[in-house]
Amino acid sequence: MKVLKYLKPYWIFAVLCPLAMILEVSMDLLQPTLMSDIVDNGILGTAGADENLRYILITGLKMLAFSIIGAIGGIASAAFGTTAAQKMGNDLRKATFSKVMHLSFQQTDKFTTGSLVTRLTNDISAIQEFVAMSLRMFVRTGMQFIGGIAVILTLNVNFGLVLVISLPVQLIVLAVIMKKAAPLFSVVQTKLDKVNSVVQENVSGARVVKAFTREEYEINRFDNANSELMTTNLKVQKLLATLNPILMVIMNASVIAIIMIGGFQVEARAMMVGDVMAAVTYITQILMSVMMVGMMFQQVSRATASMKRVNEVLNTTPTVTDGKGTVPEQNSGTVELRDVSFSYPGSSGKPVLSHISLKAQKGQMIALLGATGCGKTSLVNLIPRFYDATEGEVLVDGVNVRDYNVDALRSKIGFVLQKSELFSGTVSENIRWGCETATDEEIRTAAGIAQAEEFINGFNDGYDTMISEKGASLSGGQKQRMAIARAIVKKPEILIFDDSTSALDLSTEAKLHKAMRENLSGVTIIMIAQRIASVMRADKIAVLENGSICAFGTHDELMKTSDVYRDIYYSQMKQGEGETVNG
Repeated sequence: MKVLKYLKPYWIFAVLCPLAMILEVSMDLLQPTLMSDIVDNGILGTAGADENLRYILITGLKMLAFSIIGAIGGIASAAFGTTAAQKMGNDLRKATFSKVMHLSFQQTDKFTTGSLVTRLTNDISAIQEFVAMSLRMFVRTGMQFIGGIAVILTLNVNFGLVLVISLPVQLIVLAVIMKKAAPLFSVVQTKLDKVNSVVQENVSGARVVKAFTREEYEINRFDNANSELMTTNLKVQKLLATLNPILMVIMNASVIAIIMIGGFQVEARAMMVGDVMAAVTYITQILMSVMMVGMMFQQVSRATASMKRVNEVLNTTPTVTDGKGTVPEQNSGTVELRDVSFSYPGSSGKPVLSHISLKAQKGQMIALLGATGCGKTSLVNLIPRFYDATEGEVLVDGVNVRDYNVDALRSKIGFVLQKSELFSGTVSENIRWGCETATDEEIRTAAGIAQAEEFINGFNDGYDTMISEKGASLSGGQKQRMAIARAIVKKPEILIFDDSTSALDLSTEAKLHKAMRENLSGVTIIMIAQRIASVMRADKIAVLENGSICAFGTHDELMKTSDVYRDIYYSQMKQGEGETVNG
């Protein structure tokens, strides 16, 4: 499978591991024969007490020496196997995470966050455990099985009758139980996906859960998902729990049979007592190796399901890929949509956007205004290729965005999302996220333009203040201003605001617009807003209705020509749009 190619760079460890295991098993296979010699030639020997004791001591020292050599082989095998598995798992996890980072929004939505988390953690851990086990245990079980059979038949051919009867029974039991259990491992992983999804949703949406007092509902939802996981796990474990007792019964019955056959052979003076003891040990090793195969099949079944799930991610081709066009040397910062239509993948019915044509010149501020669900966010998502247009063209600096290298395209664009996502770290680290080479002065400048400097300086540690995960320690307005500063420090040609000033009061927003006009005069700004007061200063305003642009012009022009714009304006003015929303 594709995931196993990540073991190739560590082939030396993968080869040394079974070689060391061969050494350990070889020493184990010698022990019963040496024990047989001690019994027959030492304890029951006829050479005299002193000679017998001397033979016992010398043979015992050989057994001890072989045990030490075997232990060294076992330790080396475990070390080599673990190293190979951990290094492979490290590379596989990084490769899978890298693939996830390059998937489009529609592809990550298809997998779901909970499932991707499970694949990157639980599934890859299962693959690691399988590799570590298989490098050692396949060799151990194979050598014990074949070597044990070879030696026990040399002791007495009659012992082969026990093997002829017991081995098929063991294998049939093993096959029946594993056939029933194997499909359930995939179901277990799917149930684990669901548990992770519920946890992820509730951790990220904890404030909403508490605000609507839905704790009990979410606890019940988690209980249901967790109970389904437990029920499926129990079903698998109950099946597997029957395996070892049945195999142990078969093994013990085989040992009894060996003792009976050996007893008759000793009585007939056809073999020695020590050989019978050795045969008991070898039959135990042979049948134990079959039991180990059963345990290995549990790992194999689980690992196979996990490999399939990880391969699904690795084999997914990102729908948004680098173009092969020529990127213009001169950066103008223009954005143009030519007869663009867009529908979300898998959706049916009327397109979200229909025949949109719009152009923003370098340094212009273009505002998008319209009712919720009219397609504003969908429109701006096409510019950095979060999604691709279904029809028409989206151009940046006169070049179709499909022709750009994705990183080169997005390096031109600063995007302030509707939901301000911050990361655990300091204030300066969060702002520098927009440009990792930004100096402290550039960070302060960006924060000043974003109207964030005042509240940052109010922190005890200023720009070194630690921000908790997702910015939970900040207010909505503070998070928005931090996100704006992060986009500004990037020094983009195009700056997109996806309704990202909604938590700012009008006074702070006015200062933000003033600072941007003074400091970002050459930057093209595309702004989505719900408030008329936020867009009145724009060079051009596009009014969207039902996925189409129904009006386009300045505030004054739209007040004269657009009924929709006037309705929005008067409805907001009557509701007291001048009231501030504290952030």
